[in-house]
Amino acid sequence: MAHPVMFSDDDPGLGELRRICLTFPGAEEKVSHGRPIFRAGAGGKVFAVFGGSEKIRPGEHRMVPSALIFTPDAVDLPALDADERFFVPAYYGPSGGRAIDLAGPDVDWDEVAELVDASYRRVAPKRLLAELEARSAPPGP
Repeated sequence: MAHPVMFSDDDPGLGELRRICLTFPGAEEKVSHGRPIFRAGAGGKVFAVFGGSEKIRPGEHRMVPSALIFTPDAVDLPALDADERFFVPAYYGPSGGRAIDLAGPDVDWDEVAELVDASYRRVAPKRLLAELEARSAPPGP
């Protein structure tokens, strides 16, 4: 049984998140479990998810339809966990995932781009990482 679609193309933050995610080499968007997910390469690993929930206690979740779920570097977890804007998303949290609501008025899109970049780099295959590095390298002599 297919999951119902749980987003709309005009949801707050989705257009901006798409622009960020789809600039990465080989990035593709799919719908999984009713939500947009972004993968590093065809059939690759997920580096960003739009929409989710926060587990409050067993059996109780707070829905966050405009959340960005990402996987930061472990070294960044203490700082993210100390920042009230971030939360541990249901299902992704045990694997180190964190989330931020993109519907707020003060979203720092540069910060979002950095979070997505770090998450992409954690899962992208070496050839896509090499392509990413080549894009940002200064032109040769």
